[in-house]
Amino acid sequence: MKCPFCNADDTNVVDSRVSEDGHKIRRRRRCHACDKRFTTYETVELRMPQVVKHDGSRTEFDRNKLLIGFKRALHKRPVPTGHVDAAIDRIVQKLLALGEREVTSRSIGESVMEELYRLDHVAYIRFASVYKSFQGVDDFRDAIKAVQKPDQKHDKKS
Repeated sequence: MKCPFCNADDTNVVDSRVSEDGHKIRRRRRCHACDKRFTTYETVELRMPQVVKHDGSRTEFDRNKLLIGFKRALHKRPVPTGHVDAAIDRIVQKLLALGEREVTSRSIGESVMEELYRLDHVAYIRFASVYKSFQGVDDFRDAIKAVQKPDQKHDKKS
C-alpha cells in the first residue's frame, strides 16, 4: 500500500480492528519513509454475474428488477415484506454461490418461480403466466393443477 503523503511503497500495518458491523477491517498503517500514519479499510467485494438475456445481450444484475417482479406477482397478496426480502436474498446468494461470471435470465426466472411457489401459489401462477407466456385457459388449468398437488414440486418445464 502506497503512502498517501509521500507515495512511498514501504508501509506496514500498526493495528487492525474489525468494525462494529463485522463487514470491514480498519487498518492503521505507518509509512517508513515519512513516518506518517494513515487509516485504510478492507471490505469484501462481491461481483454479481452478468445476466445473459434470451436474445444474447448482456446486462448488469439488478436486485431491484427482482423486487419489482415479486411486487407485481404478489400485488394484493398477504405476504410479508420480510419474506419477499428473504426470498430475494436466497436468489442472490444462489447466484453468488455459482461463482459464474454470467448467468441466464432463464435461470433467474426459474429461481423466482421456485421462491414464489413457496411464498404464494396465486403469485406463482401470476408470474408463471407471464414468464411462460400462457396462451390460453389450459395453461392456467395446468398450473393450478400443479400447485394443488401438495406432494409434488412445481413443474419446471417451459
